[in-house]
Amino acid sequence: MTHVYRLIISCPDQVGIVASVANFISEKGGSIVEANHHTDANNGWFFMRHEILASSLNCSLDEFKAGFKQVADQFHMEWFMADSEKPKKIALFASKESHCLADLLHRWHENELPGEVACVIANHEDLRSMAEWYQVPFHYIPVTPDNKPQAFADTESVVEQYDADVIVLARYMQILPPQMCADYSGQVINIHHSFLPSFVGAKPYHQASERGVKLIGATCHYVTEVLDAGPIIEQDVIRISHSHTIDDMKRLGRDVEKTVLARGLRYHLEDRVLIHGNKTVVFAN
Repeated sequence: MTHVYRLIISCPDQVGIVASVANFISEKGGSIVEANHHTDANNGWFFMRHEILASSLNCSLDEFKAGFKQVADQFHMEWFMADSEKPKKIALFASKESHCLADLLHRWHENELPGEVACVIANHEDLRSMAEWYQVPFHYIPVTPDNKPQAFADTESVVEQYDADVIVLARYMQILPPQMCADYSGQVINIHHSFLPSFVGAKPYHQASERGVKLIGATCHYVTEVLDAGPIIEQDVIRISHSHTIDDMKRLGRDVEKTVLARGLRYHLEDRVLIHGNKTVVFAN
């Protein structure tokens, strides 16, 4: 992969932002290999994502960031820079269903995910052999109605042990406590097996069957304290008919779930997702 620095910006919209950023990068010898901009006219907010060829800069990354602070202060920017050679560490949370975990582990094994799978944490032992085949550390932390506070404390301890940058709920089927949602705001990604905001909560395929829908889908979103209501990263659907049973829906839905989760995670790992309130701007490639 080409070594790039990613400059991510959001700020109040005003004239001159793009020109000032481009001029600064040019002064540092930077070659922009990908550029994305978006203005939310309703909220007057501007979003930008640039990829800068690392080898083109005539200064270090630290020097670039120190100099760019003046531009950022001028436009009241929220911003950061990421180095593509420092991939994010991923903690995968799982339960019994294997399709999402298997898909992500395979994509990582085949170098299709620009991140590092640090560990798998599961509340059942069923998928241990899968994780261990990929030589990924597996941590079994059972969650019951009686032990939830301690179980999630232990879970957070493991996440901290691996210094994980992002948590992926690969059909984990547990509701994270509010404090954990707050502690890892913008860092926990979930896959919900419906096209949100339809069919929130448990058994969405049953809900869809009862409603007689002709499309079912999946939604990859960030986790917040409100169940299945966090900022949406990616969605997709598949057509069904009156003849499909709930088992048919589950079978068809699994394919959508795993592809939507993989795309959403990839966008996050490549810093393509900018959160603003309860919405996202996604500079997909």
